[in-house]
Amino acid sequence: MKKNFTILAIDTSCDDTCAAVVCDGRVLANIIASQVEFHKPYGGVYPMLAKRKHQEFIEPTIAEALRRAQVFWRRPGLRQIDALAITVGPGLAPALEVGIAKIKELAKQHKKPVIAVNHMEGHLLSSFARNSQGQGVFSKTKPLFPILGLLVSGGHTQLVLMKNFGKYQLLGETLDDAAGEAFDKVAKMLGLGYPGGPIISELAKTGRSIYDLPVAMAGSGDLNFSFSGLKTACLYKLQKLPKPWDKRFYSDFSASFEKVLVAALMIKLEKAIEQYRPKQIVLGGGVINNKWLRESARGVAKKYGIRVFQPYHKNLFTDNAAMVGVCAWYQAQRNDFVKNIEALDRQPNLNF
Repeated sequence: MKKNFTILAIDTSCDDTCAAVVCDGRVLANIIASQVEFHKPYGGVYPMLAKRKHQEFIEPTIAEALRRAQVFWRRPGLRQIDALAITVGPGLAPALEVGIAKIKELAKQHKKPVIAVNHMEGHLLSSFARNSQGQGVFSKTKPLFPILGLLVSGGHTQLVLMKNFGKYQLLGETLDDAAGEAFDKVAKMLGLGYPGGPIISELAKTGRSIYDLPVAMAGSGDLNFSFSGLKTACLYKLQKLPKPWDKRFYSDFSASFEKVLVAALMIKLEKAIEQYRPKQIVLGGGVINNKWLRESARGVAKKYGIRVFQPYHKNLFTDNAAMVGVCAWYQAQRNDFVKNIEALDRQPNLNF
């Protein structure tokens, strides 16, 4: 594959309209058009509204990504692009549909090859992204396989064993609510607004873990997760606690919830380390914004002498197209291109 292989990547998997330009694994532009304000009244993502907003935002988002990337080019626009990358799943079907339709249009118009990307593989490989100067968390350290990935997002919680780029084994996943979804639902119970995860994380910093809540699936023996029971336990606990709740209560309950949710993640992370003996660990997904989660993962890994890596910038934690472009770049090296672009379709339940 030629040097300076440049990819325009698009992600419309949920409620962020994302476009990025990636060259040889270096992120030249990463644009995220958030829809949070539009979904707040619904307390969550409303799929058909997400679709309409993606249709409204996608062209200006792509244009801005190309404009930002022009700093590194002598010629503007899609003439510098070697391939197009698109998230095909998992995600909301109506949202995925918008990005796929746009990539088909661009591929036909500009005669560019297309790479279909698994959104969760993008999160897994987000730690391998490098900035425009070629610097990243793996720029001075080689990947040592097998690598264990802990992916914690709004819609998914997974443990994935990475044997090489493109060779993955799903070790465990959530059986119901994902960790990020649990954060948002408990925040809704507390009346904290949407998205609630970041609010709970902030409140937990000054709180005391004084409320007795269960550690989900602590003794299950497998590597799967479940947070619906924790969510229900929070509901019952809150129903019994007298109102009005003061500021101290919100901080303490947030800290109590955060502690047991992260504990559930760490129990399975440690079990996976013991069973599969990875040489490195990577973290991915929006919930790794949570400082306690990151610190806990490093603490668990330290016991086994393993380093933990996370993306070089927080914009690579949440949904973004740069991680899609980086993933696509590795796929391009394996000649993993879409053979029939017309047949390209959304895969809402795509998995490893």
